[in-house]
Amino acid sequence: MPDAPLPAWASEIVARYDSGAAGQFILHGNVADRMLLRVSGGAKLGRLNDYLLDVLLPRFQVVLSYDPGMGLRVERGKEIFAEWPSLKELGEMPSLPLPAVRVIAHFLQYARNLRAVGAKSVSVAVILRDAQLYVPMLPQSLNHELNAIASIVRSWGSDTTLATHGQAVFLIADRINHLHPLVADNPRSAEIGVPLPDASELAGALEVLKPECPKALEDGIDFAKIASRLAGTSIAALEAFLRQRNHAGKPLGDADLGELRKALVERDAGELIDFIEPDRTLDDVIGLEGVKTRLRQDLGLWRQDDTAALPMGYLFSGPVGTGKTYLAECLAGEAGVPVVTLRNFRDRWVGSTEANLEKIFALLHALGRCIVFVDEADQALGRRAAGSGDSGVSSRVYSMLAAEMSDTRNRGKILWILASSRPDLIEVDLKRPGRIDVKVPIFPTATQEEGMVLLGALCKRRGIPLDDAAKTSLLPLVPPWLTPGAAEALAVKAYRLTKTGTPDPAAALRTCLQGYRPPVDPSIIRAQMQLAAEEATDAEFVPKEVSLYLTGT
Repeated sequence: MPDAPLPAWASEIVARYDSGAAGQFILHGNVADRMLLRVSGGAKLGRLNDYLLDVLLPRFQVVLSYDPGMGLRVERGKEIFAEWPSLKELGEMPSLPLPAVRVIAHFLQYARNLRAVGAKSVSVAVILRDAQLYVPMLPQSLNHELNAIASIVRSWGSDTTLATHGQAVFLIADRINHLHPLVADNPRSAEIGVPLPDASELAGALEVLKPECPKALEDGIDFAKIASRLAGTSIAALEAFLRQRNHAGKPLGDADLGELRKALVERDAGELIDFIEPDRTLDDVIGLEGVKTRLRQDLGLWRQDDTAALPMGYLFSGPVGTGKTYLAECLAGEAGVPVVTLRNFRDRWVGSTEANLEKIFALLHALGRCIVFVDEADQALGRRAAGSGDSGVSSRVYSMLAAEMSDTRNRGKILWILASSRPDLIEVDLKRPGRIDVKVPIFPTATQEEGMVLLGALCKRRGIPLDDAAKTSLLPLVPPWLTPGAAEALAVKAYRLTKTGTPDPAAALRTCLQGYRPPVDPSIIRAQMQLAAEEATDAEFVPKEVSLYLTGT
């Protein structure tokens, strides 16, 4: 294997192989992407199969590959393979998985026997593409053929002398959780996650594509700058976009990068996430001055790369309608980083939910700095104890998320924000320091004056500003414990009235306030305020008025 500089995942393969620590490698993650191949003839784009052949395996005399579509093939060393005595008995190269795997096993043993008798040695590499299709994860499978394939493949991984005999086996699967447990859980196999390309690889891909897409990539374009803005994008998605852009004769400009990144990332992630580039900051949050001060202090540390004091995550808790999601987006906009929200990552198929989380985590790591927002966290994050009807999926989701949230290597890179009106239903371990360090309660307006400030600001945004006299006259009508959601509804209703017969903003809002009915039962709001106050990590987050209200004094 080569000594030239390689990506971290490829370097790990070389280190494990050369040290004899592993001879079988399970490659998963971004395995379907285009790869940047830096070879002696220059840089080019290819598939992972090409990367293995041209970069990692040039010294192997025979390379065999298998996938269900093309069957068993000899990628390199056909002359040597033709000398195998058993080839005449074989006839056609098998296309079905079990016969193909057995042929590979016999040829590996033949190559070992040559070494044992002192004949010329033959180094052999095996590439099993799309392994999840013929060694899949099936619960308690009684399929003899599947178990036979898994047993053979596992025996290769368990063999500590593969590297000694000049042999290597590569299994390529989209997700590790899609593979049969006998294969995926083999401690002797090296599990290697192939990440999304980093900025240098994206820049290299742009250089390769420049001659082919001259209209999309004009002369003088800064590849490094574009690549840094497109972190989290696959090379395949970028290439497809540039070819379409070039065909249309439209050059790529700075103004396109934000939307381009969003479109490409969401396309690669399917329906697993929403990717948001916030266009608002904490200045857009009305009130919550103490909370905003604390958040801005943390962002200052983030910008200075002083991550030792930076929290791993926040919990925003409070009654429904208090703007928890809005605050998270404003925080991200202030930080200048994207927001990733988890969507439909749960699946009914065995192993699919865990595989979806693998894909999400790989994307988060590729994005660099980002905020992960989990709304309704009490429902989304799973439970430590598995439910009776979910085959343990909930507990496995819980374990994977808990491990990711507490990984200290993510500090300063991935910031988790959980939002919930029922923080008491979130597992205690997920809320502990080291995962969620700061718990911020968000309350409705504590006084009528605060409520009037909120209403005035929202009406102004709607184009129906209120003067000071109007605010003073309306103040006694402002309902207690007004949430931003309820205030927004009042502002929208007032705006509608100004367009349908009550043109004066103050009169329109007066009508709305006089007929106001709380959208949520006040007893529920109070109970959720109590829960948020009890979760708060700092007493200063709980206003005096809230404490008096909750204690009944």
